[in-house]
Amino acid sequence: MTLAYVGLGANLREPGRQVALALHELEGIAHTRVVKASSLYSSAPVGYASQPPFVNAVAELETGLDAAQLLQELQAIEARHGRSRSFANAPRTLDLDLLLFGQSIIETAQLAVPHPRMHERAFVLKPLLEIAPGAIVPGRGPAQGLLEGCAGQAVERMA
Repeated sequence: MTLAYVGLGANLREPGRQVALALHELEGIAHTRVVKASSLYSSAPVGYASQPPFVNAVAELETGLDAAQLLQELQAIEARHGRSRSFANAPRTLDLDLLLFGQSIIETAQLAVPHPRMHERAFVLKPLLEIAPGAIVPGRGPAQGLLEGCAGQAVERMA
């Protein structure tokens, strides 16, 4: 079994509900269980700014799947939520990113782990550190130090 971390985000069609439903759907992935889930966080959009704020969370999974299989399952959940990829950083009903897969570093045409921009994004690092305070991003270092480098990004824990 491998510990994997998945980032969840949404900013369309009741984003808090989309993220909550997706957290529940992660439990339905074969050979996988949700160990922990962070609180929900609100964050401003990155890249394309003319869109609603996001709701974000991170889930810790224990899985018997390999990284490619887990990615396929995540993409299937996104599809059920009506995810479309119209352009980079577009508004979305649901985004599921495989952030970390054990201590693996994976570079394929379909998958990059650790997620290639997670070290630059407080909306990923803050909820990750809530559930895994000692998290290390392979090739980058401790997540806590990476979060300090994102000090200007507003990310608020939701009630």
